[in-house]
Amino acid sequence: MTETINRPDVAAPSGTSDPSGRAQRWFDQLNAALRARDAETAAGLFETRSFWRDLVSLTWNMATVENPDGVADMLRHAVSTTAPGGFRLAEPAEDDGDVVTAWFTFETAAGRGKGLARLRGQGDELRCWTMMTALQELRGHEEPRGTRRPKGAEHGINPDRQTWSERREQERRELGESQQPYVLVVGGGQGGIALGARLRQLGVPSLVVDKHARPGDQWRSRYKSLCLHDPVWYDHLPYLKFPDNWPVFAPKDKIADWLEAYTSIMEVPWWGGTEVRDAAFDEAEGRWTVQAVRDGRAVTLRPTQLVLATGMSGKPNVPEIPGMEVFAGEQQHSSEHPGPDAYAGKRVVVIGSNNSAFDICGALWETGADVTMVQRSSTHIVKSDSLMEIGLGDLYSERALAAGVTTEKADLIFASIPYRIMHEFQIPLYDRIREKDRDFYQRLEAAGFQLDFGEDGSGLFMKYLRRASGYYIDVGAAELVADGKVGLAHGEVSHLTEDSVVLADGTALPADLIVYATGYGSMNGWAADLISPEVADRVGKCWGLGSDTAKDPGPWEGEQRNMWKPTAQEALWFHGGNLHQSRHYSLYLALQLKARYEQIDTPVYGQAEVHHTG
Repeated sequence: MTETINRPDVAAPSGTSDPSGRAQRWFDQLNAALRARDAETAAGLFETRSFWRDLVSLTWNMATVENPDGVADMLRHAVSTTAPGGFRLAEPAEDDGDVVTAWFTFETAAGRGKGLARLRGQGDELRCWTMMTALQELRGHEEPRGTRRPKGAEHGINPDRQTWSERREQERRELGESQQPYVLVVGGGQGGIALGARLRQLGVPSLVVDKHARPGDQWRSRYKSLCLHDPVWYDHLPYLKFPDNWPVFAPKDKIADWLEAYTSIMEVPWWGGTEVRDAAFDEAEGRWTVQAVRDGRAVTLRPTQLVLATGMSGKPNVPEIPGMEVFAGEQQHSSEHPGPDAYAGKRVVVIGSNNSAFDICGALWETGADVTMVQRSSTHIVKSDSLMEIGLGDLYSERALAAGVTTEKADLIFASIPYRIMHEFQIPLYDRIREKDRDFYQRLEAAGFQLDFGEDGSGLFMKYLRRASGYYIDVGAAELVADGKVGLAHGEVSHLTEDSVVLADGTALPADLIVYATGYGSMNGWAADLISPEVADRVGKCWGLGSDTAKDPGPWEGEQRNMWKPTAQEALWFHGGNLHQSRHYSLYLALQLKARYEQIDTPVYGQAEVHHTG
């Protein structure tokens, strides 16, 4: 009996009272209701307050439904269009006394998926609290991995044989000329490269273009002290993980070289030195006309699908401040800051108090600059070590790997927590961090720094998901503020003079250099520039959940606005985020694009309404 229960591919016998048996009996009830196309009975298996998050498999969308009514509505759509079924345990379920956690597999008409359910109740009277279903592959279009890997060598005699390098060279010559890509990805940073690798493996003709000359140049061009603030276990790219001797926090140029090598190894079709100038969608033809300049030569591309992979943020926000034209020193947005070397002994004012602001202040102070930070609003700070130990350690760490939590499994665990209640999971973690680092926070506040832990105390991840700003992962620079080595001022900037920054309260800060660490706009700003303001408004704001917190206006939307899913503009997609999101969500975007390429029916459920245009 024990041997059967512990085999991942075999469900526990129905007579047992163990967690696996209880969970499989719940799945059996779900399967029976789905076979009968009885959405109401299936929905009755869910708690009064419950959540089902679907990543493409049932909805061809990123969608979360809530409570039995929401589940029933989604399933009424799904049973007739995607035919979900075959839910069964993938490994033994676990019971912590309150929640039965069950990993499972399932199938749809188009493909196969994995999922994670959290069930509650006594005996066999289980009801589902949270459910996550995620499409993993399309039937008949599986990736050539493992037992399906390509043979590579062509055995036998063939007078017309082409070598691998000859085929690659032919592809390079023809792509964008006699052969048009089905998918054009604008933006060849980490997001575009990850998506390009996925599409390559799925056999979707695609092209990734970027204005920089080489993959990784986005990182090479930033200030020299830049490094990853997220740990290595969180930052792998698809298919090819960092070596196990890779540093925990990689410096920017090392990441840049990795991206360049990855692009070559994964054979991502990538054009550098290419600036997209204009894009227009022809509804009659169902494809785009994209005008670009590649190495000084005009090029017209005609993709069917257009993906903007220009990062999770849009264009740099540079404030308009009276007196900017009279200031005699240098002014830079943080994205343009070259590093500290030229500013030893100079007076520098950095406007902003988030990640880039702290990094730049720290590097300038090390070089001998006289640095002052202007804090305009409160900032959440979490020490990197505390974030790794408490915030990420159970999912992304050597400790997690030793417990059997692979990167892929960690991604699904994180994705399985509905955004509506994610803050409830995060608040206890940040309460622990606040207690652990109490002395550090007291010193910062004593120095006058305005701290917050988010409007509800949920910390870094919720701030990131809601607004992608307002935080700093401390790798040392916060100590300079706490110790008074980096000056601190508060308030909005009133105006500039020839040699100073004047705040609203009249405080004048002498300056030779002003760095605007003032963040970025919404990604749809790129859509406005490349396509039209009308299309950008039709699509609406990118990023955020509709939490009705600062910089994330309601109403509640339940998923990241416009990211990795169909938008209000046909054949236009957005792909961005950190390395973790570029890795994980590139799979679901690639599967949606592959399905359309293969002309698989993709009826979208839960298309989000557009509430905000910028």
